[in-house]
Amino acid sequence: MVHFLHPGLSPRNIVPPDAQKDALGWCVVQEEASPYSLVNICLNVLIANLEKLCSERSDGTLCLPEHWSFPQEVADRFLGVMTWQGKLTDRTASIFQGNQMKLKLVNIQKAKISTAAFTKAFCHHKVIELDATAVHTDLPISDILSGLCSNSWIQQNLRCLLLDSTSIPQDSRLLFGQLTGLRVLSVFNVCFHSEDLANVSQLPKLESLDISNTLVTNISALLTCKDRLKSLTMHYLKCLTMTKPQILAVIRELKCLLHLDISDHRQLKSDLAFHLLQQKDILPNIVSLDISGGNYITDGAVELFIQQRPAMQFVGLLATDAGYSDFFTAKQGLRVAGGANVTQISEALSRYRNRSCFMKEALYRLFTETFSMQVTMPAILKLVAVGMRNHPLDLPVQFTASACALNLTRQGLARGMPVRLLSEVTCLLFKALKNFPHYQQLQKNCLLSLTNSRILVDVPFDRFDAAKFVMRWLCKHENPKMQTMAVSITSILALQLSPEQTAQLKEELFMAVKELLAIVKQKTTENLDDVTLLFTLKALWNLTDESPAACNHFMENQGLAIFIQVLETFSESAIQSKVLGLWAFYHLITSRRRNNIAEVRELSSKLVTEDVVKHISNLLHSKEMEVSYFAAGIIAHLTSDKQPWMTHDLQRSALLQDLYATIQNWPSSSCKMTALVTYRSFKAFFPLLSNFSQPAVQLWALWAMYHVCSKNPSKYCKMLVEEEGLQLLCDIQEHSEADPQAQQIAASILEDFRMHFMNYQRPHLC
Repeated sequence: MVHFLHPGLSPRNIVPPDAQKDALGWCVVQEEASPYSLVNICLNVLIANLEKLCSERSDGTLCLPEHWSFPQEVADRFLGVMTWQGKLTDRTASIFQGNQMKLKLVNIQKAKISTAAFTKAFCHHKVIELDATAVHTDLPISDILSGLCSNSWIQQNLRCLLLDSTSIPQDSRLLFGQLTGLRVLSVFNVCFHSEDLANVSQLPKLESLDISNTLVTNISALLTCKDRLKSLTMHYLKCLTMTKPQILAVIRELKCLLHLDISDHRQLKSDLAFHLLQQKDILPNIVSLDISGGNYITDGAVELFIQQRPAMQFVGLLATDAGYSDFFTAKQGLRVAGGANVTQISEALSRYRNRSCFMKEALYRLFTETFSMQVTMPAILKLVAVGMRNHPLDLPVQFTASACALNLTRQGLARGMPVRLLSEVTCLLFKALKNFPHYQQLQKNCLLSLTNSRILVDVPFDRFDAAKFVMRWLCKHENPKMQTMAVSITSILALQLSPEQTAQLKEELFMAVKELLAIVKQKTTENLDDVTLLFTLKALWNLTDESPAACNHFMENQGLAIFIQVLETFSESAIQSKVLGLWAFYHLITSRRRNNIAEVRELSSKLVTEDVVKHISNLLHSKEMEVSYFAAGIIAHLTSDKQPWMTHDLQRSALLQDLYATIQNWPSSSCKMTALVTYRSFKAFFPLLSNFSQPAVQLWALWAMYHVCSKNPSKYCKMLVEEEGLQLLCDIQEHSEADPQAQQIAASILEDFRMHFMNYQRPHLC
């Protein structure tokens, strides 16, 4: 629950600005990097399983089990988490009926619930604070007040009521006068008139009032509560008909004011603040003054005003010409929301998180300040995320925030950001894309954010949606630089999708494969082996992994012919290995997957062509170990199945002999290769291990298994145990007709990695 009693009067204000900034940044890192609290984890699980745990009433609403009971603090928190997650509806709000929950602090921000649901769920509790800002129009403000006033305890004890953008039916009466215990009232952006102000001003305990952007034309009624009003916020009070002297005369009488906000939209060029600063006999006790957006504001005038009131701790100067002199950094204990430096901008982002006009201004200033940022600032990024979340449908906010997020996470800066915070920002960027699908620059910013390896590899976000977005962008034929980025992102995202997700891409997958092949063809025709070509080959390699649909798209778009042309045009091993990788689907570097075109039975016969066999046979003898290795893998898989070779049996026999001889000349299977070979599973190897009639095929599979086990024994020894591959190695070792070298490698695997195998189970090694 947010309190509006005295904005700017927190204990952190007495800390020096630099120390405040460092402390805030440290706190954000600690908060975002720490595990969730046990209470929050339990509440999240409870909310996620609410339908299963609750019974259903006859009207379709949910009911908690009878024996359940929640302490007040937990009940308040439970409601807050439900509201935050958007799970508070008529159906779920009903769990707060009865006495199992005891609520005091009720937060229903942005909830879509009806009047009946609100009244039944919340109005029988002993509520002392209610935040109903931005609730859906199904719950009008008059019905909120009527429900609250139906409980005599609430009438006398409700202390804080926050209303914002809440609808009011015509001819309805606002019953604020009955809430005699109110100390804090916010009616920001509500159809609240001068008559309502007169009613509210008579509340006997009222101390804090926010009438920003209301229909109030005259504030003279405030004189009724001049001896008790401590905080007055009237930002963008556009309907005032009083003259400046009349307004100032009222303010002058409010001698108890500690906080005054008369900020305005810059475009309106209001000069009320200018005239206020000239007054010497006004606001004697003020400690917080917000005049952001005011016209004709100068450093000198603000400095003089503050010097005459030494107790001041906050001044709002965003979207003014003030705040730039050394006075504002030198004055101890003074916080400034402005645009002169990052500290002022940070304060502005924090203060104005719910005001889009100032959020845009602060984000624009932040973008300029952070363009060459070299320091990690998680606290600032957190504030940018808050602005994005609070204004999801405001394009200028979303666009500028996306640019700021890029500045704050560029290059190595993201490495110092908590993963949870990066995840939140990335998810907000994709939410912005959905809200503004046709705004190209916003899309570019999102694409640029995904080029950050820290975000792309380590940060949780919806990679399926991201892949769809990037693939659609790829097919738009944008400029070469953006095309290269889209291709590189596609290559990595493709590795992170499950086969089922890849299959669901459908149209995007077809268009992406087609576009990627077009890029390869163009680069080959131009004889241009640049970074885009390498990324494109890798993207095709990763997309077709475990995806028969992608393999079909590859074949249907003359992929085989294009790749043969690549092999005939380029002799670089990096290019050759990627072409062979797609054919064999034995992934390098970060890949964890198996299966390739050669392993898709329907497509195998299409690979057994004179051109393909010729190139693979030649590359088998490459001096580059990884190229020879991948070529050998293709031959091993293709030749293990006799069916595609029915009319080429002699050629198959020659290939097997060549494969066997080549493997004999390879270095030890624990040797290093330029590229790191990785697999998701050994299951594709098992048919090869069982093939005693073709020792070359068996030999390649054993060499490959020993190689990866020697490079990452904890991963691959565990994989061998879990997939029950050890027995196959024992079979080879004991088989009377097995090739001696195959038996030797099988025995080496079992012996050299025995201790690793025993970490996962006690295998009965032969």
